[in-house]
Order: sequence, then C-alpha cells, then structure tokens
Amino acid sequence: MKPGKKRHRVQMVTSSVLAVPHLQEHPEHPFQCLDCGKSFKWSSRLAHHQRSHNNERPYRCNLCPKAFKGSSNVHLGLKPYVCTVCTKAFTQSTNLRQHMRIHTGERPYICGECGRSFTHSSHYQYHLRQHTGERPYVCQECGKSFKNSSCLRRHSQLHSGLRPHICPICSKSFSQTSNLKQRKCV
Repeated sequence: MKPGKKRHRVQMVTSSVLAVPHLQEHPEHPFQCLDCGKSFKWSSRLAHHQRSHNNERPYRCNLCPKAFKGSSNVHLGLKPYVCTVCTKAFTQSTNLRQHMRIHTGERPYICGECGRSFTHSSHYQYHLRQHTGERPYVCQECGKSFKNSSCLRRHSQLHSGLRPHICPICSKSFSQTSNLKQRKCV
C-alpha cells in the first residue's frame, strides 16, 4: 500500500453471525463495505467497489489518458445490453438495470431526513452528504476534501500537472474537460 493511502475496511457477514442485522435483511449479499454500508453478492464486486473510496483506477487505457476501476471496452463500442422499451444500449448490465428505473419509475433509495428519493445509490449517498456536511474524499497533496470521488479525481489533476484535454483549433491544453469546452477560439 502506498504511503498516505487509507486502508478501507471490508467485512464479510457470514451465516454463522445471525445476530448481525445486515445478514438478516440481506442474506443474499454477505459482503459489506464498512465505509458506506453497501453490500454485495460477491467479494470481487466489493473489491471493485472499494476503488470508489480510495480513488484507485488500476486499468489504464492505451489509447487515451483515461483510467478505470475495472477493465473497460470503452473504445470498442460494444453495447450488448439493450433496453426492451426504448432500445437504448449499454456496455454493462448494471447500467441497463439502472436505466430501466426511468421506465418503471422505481426510486428505491429514499432519504430518511427529507424524503427525497433516488434511482441511483451513488446519487443518494451524495445527497446524504448535503445533510451531514461529510466530505470523505481528501486530497493527499493539499488536504482539501470533497463530497465525491470524481471531484477529488478532477482536483488531483491540478496537482499532477497533466493537461490531457487539447483544443483542436489552437492546441492549448487543459487539465479539465470543462475548461476546454468553455474555450472560445476564433
């Protein structure tokens, strides 16, 4: 483990621990993240999930500067999971399942504080931080904290000096896509 990296706790709730409320509620998802409470059917999914807490993206694309939490076929254009309602296609089955909530109206994540509901657990977790003020993603360079990992990742590019987004007109480079999009070359 790299210096300054936070080790994240992982817990497997087993059937021998029947007193654990989590197991009683979700026996089909025994692997639970102790940082956020999300649970998984397989330990490999939990390990993949942990990367969202520590900002780890070990899979680097050899065609562009992007890195991913898991292996990706983003440049191959394969989208084998197709919505039966609107025919929109997805690269991952989980994205199709989340998309289906648009058609069904399902919003399974409900805030106990204000009653607002969400289709995605990540949106719900982010929303909860509006109530608590929690900013769990901390920059190891400067100590600035963020409510989600993507904001930390974007911020970290400022420290790295990487400027992978290049204007096709004037060749000026930017650390963030949003800065490139705001660029108005004449």
